[in-house]
Amino acid sequence: MKQWLGISEFVAVAEHGSFTEAARQLHLSVAQVSRNIAELESRLALKLLYRSTRRVSLTEEGKLYLVHCRHLVESLEQANQALSSLKQTPRGLLKVTAPVYFGETKLAPLLNQFLREHPEVELDLQLTNSKLDLIQGGYDLAIRLGTLESSSLIARRLGSRQQYIVASPDYIATHGRPQQLSDLKPSQCLRGSVDYWRLQTSDKQTIQFRPQGRIHCNSGPFLLEAALMGLGFVQLPDYYVQNEIATGRLVSVLDELQMPNEGIWAVYPQNRHLSAKVRHLVDYLKEALAA
Repeated sequence: MKQWLGISEFVAVAEHGSFTEAARQLHLSVAQVSRNIAELESRLALKLLYRSTRRVSLTEEGKLYLVHCRHLVESLEQANQALSSLKQTPRGLLKVTAPVYFGETKLAPLLNQFLREHPEVELDLQLTNSKLDLIQGGYDLAIRLGTLESSSLIARRLGSRQQYIVASPDYIATHGRPQQLSDLKPSQCLRGSVDYWRLQTSDKQTIQFRPQGRIHCNSGPFLLEAALMGLGFVQLPDYYVQNEIATGRLVSVLDELQMPNEGIWAVYPQNRHLSAKVRHLVDYLKEALAA
């Protein structure tokens, strides 16, 4: 532990430019701060600070050492906060964004139940199919579906979804049920917000199939209604079509070409991952969606 002595004091003095202010921030005496930094310099056999009656400044060695010491102090603070947060009660404002249909049908009842269980939490929920900038918008959490783009955000998988190609029984009776992908005509397919459907062959090769039907809409419920009315094939996630497949109102085709299950993700900035309100909500959603 002796090798840590003086590091927090050195970082505090370097950042505040004052032994007095550093001592106040660390709840130590000025003399103690000075002694601990002097001992640190002695162990390193290097001078880290220039001291005068008017100001404190860093030596070249001190500037280099500060870069690394800042990370050490920040990591220690995060570790302490992680332990402390285990005992914290979720409270305060949670700003969340999620896709519209998934948010309305799947997420809303879970969030409402979470709020009932945690009366000190407030919720600001923005439902949009646009991927908002979490940092700029001040969001604590986003729910994202499918394949994630590379970013500095933290992501936790909450569950999974499966894509289905479906059509109404009447449409299939009139136009035939495709037995292989070549039987599926692009002109028979309803187009959504994504330009192509992702499928997978038996040897695990990914196929991009481009629908070219006369209907194009970025609303899943609209496309679902169009399929129910016999206007063509559509690819939609399971939470749109499960009930309709189960009741026979829609028929799933080409199931052997389905991609592996896609992720349902909780995504949040790194500085939010130790927050009790975010941690409790993510844990709750993961358990609820798994059930």
